Amino acid sequence: MEIDKEKLKRAVRLFLEAIGEDPNREGLKDTPDRIVRLWEEFKSYENFNMTVFEDIGNYDEMVVVRDIQFYSFCEHHLLPFFGKAHIAYIPEKKVCGLSKLVRIVNKFSYRPQVQERLTAQIADFLEKELKPKGVAVILEAEHLCMSMRGVKNPSSYTVTSKLTGVFMDDEKTRNEFLNLIHNGR
Repeated sequence: MEIDKEKLKRAVRLFLEAIGEDPNREGLKDTPDRIVRLWEEFKSYENFNMTVFEDIGNYDEMVVVRDIQFYSFCEHHLLPFFGKAHIAYIPEKKVCGLSKLVRIVNKFSYRPQVQERLTAQIADFLEKELKPKGVAVILEAEHLCMSMRGVKNPSSYTVTSKLTGVFMDDEKTRNEFLNLIHNGR
């Protein structure tokens, strides 16, 4: 769905007025345009070409990309949550370009979201696109809705995971993944 730029600008101006601000003052006059550009940038991540390689020889070991920085917005408060994603899969017959794992995280994180759904969407997308022997996704995030409001508990992290296939069924494989993402910490 396309962004209705004018409607979003009006909404931002109304929001600023509703909280007692003057949307025409120097520091705020361009804020509606900035918000439009922010959401246009976020929406640009929704569609990308999923590069998949099927000629992988006999490679059937774990592929891991850890510490993928991500940003999202809590759909309950529209405040940011951010952290790191750790993704692994074991190829059956296909692998994807490594940068695509980062793009998949961005595809699902740049929207109003909850961390639990975000974790599942990343894993489900990889399952669908690659049909691997298994997928593991762990997200660690700080939620500003907890850090700066409500309980005001900064630096607490929420950890979510979704495991499929051999990561769910084989404790040795699961432990190898956990050791790889925590190596050196």
